[in-house]
Amino acid sequence: MNTRYSRQILFAPIGRSGQEKLLQSRVAIVGMGALGTVLANHMVRAGIGFVRLIDRDFVEPSNLQRQMLYDESDAAQHLPKAIAAHAKLSQINSEVGIEPVVTDLTAYNAEQLLCDVDLVLDATDNFQVRYLVNDVCVKHGIPWVYGGAVSATGTFTAIRPGQTPCLRCLFPEAPNPGEMATCDTAGVIGPIIHIVASYQATEALKMLVGADDARNPNLEHFDIWNNQHQQIKVANARRPDCPACGQQQFSFLQPPSDEGQAVSLCGRDTVQISPTANLSLDLEALAERLSPLGTVERNRFLLRFHTEPHTLVVFPDGRVLVQGTDDISLARSLHARYIGA
Repeated sequence: MNTRYSRQILFAPIGRSGQEKLLQSRVAIVGMGALGTVLANHMVRAGIGFVRLIDRDFVEPSNLQRQMLYDESDAAQHLPKAIAAHAKLSQINSEVGIEPVVTDLTAYNAEQLLCDVDLVLDATDNFQVRYLVNDVCVKHGIPWVYGGAVSATGTFTAIRPGQTPCLRCLFPEAPNPGEMATCDTAGVIGPIIHIVASYQATEALKMLVGADDARNPNLEHFDIWNNQHQQIKVANARRPDCPACGQQQFSFLQPPSDEGQAVSLCGRDTVQISPTANLSLDLEALAERLSPLGTVERNRFLLRFHTEPHTLVVFPDGRVLVQGTDDISLARSLHARYIGA
């Protein structure tokens, strides 16, 4: 073992044996936005042996204020976040296996992407995906760390299936779309991101080295603008009637109907349309077909088609973001008109 991790090894609760465990560990991070970039930075620098980066989106200028791995060139090139993060992280620690996956986590691929790791880190921005992560992790006994941040507030808790309450014990029902503040509606300041993600990363390190005596049993909430910190005791909050951990009913792993494949992304004036199975689109051929109809920009990861006042962002797996509307019917119409079935 080289001197790269010497200061971490000097930290007695990790030590040399703990570092060996980290080097053998596998972690998946769901979402490579603000929380995800901080989490990935910590995991890669700490020497986690394998880190999978899962994200459906691409870098935009508005991300740069808080998504710490990205720069202006990433935004100018419209690079997928997983790809841009992989490029940065590979130069930070070339000894770590880093796998970028440009996709939306769905019932079709969640078990494939999450079942071969030792720990999952939540860096998503919506409860539907978190419930999906929860179903996979409870079903397969994989520990995971929930985290969320918006405005100047943040929350996290560590979930160990069979030992702690799961997410659906704590939050039986997802908030209705539009009821909860998002970064796109209420804004966010960078420091809360680092606070929440750093706590998440610390819980991850504890679990990976087996430091059960140091685990945090609480749901923690911060409001750093108003100098407030709440510790909510949830150790006894497991519910026998919980659909997931109590009754082993994993409804979020059931593939939705075709109609469910279009979803309005809260606060972003964007509708995402996903195929019911992964495709393999020829973006070059699509660019040639669309060029006479509007402005086309393309890199090897995605295609952007501008037809005022809308933009369609097309990924090779068939997923499309229709920007400039939150109307699902209109988005489906534009998709059918320009992309086809």
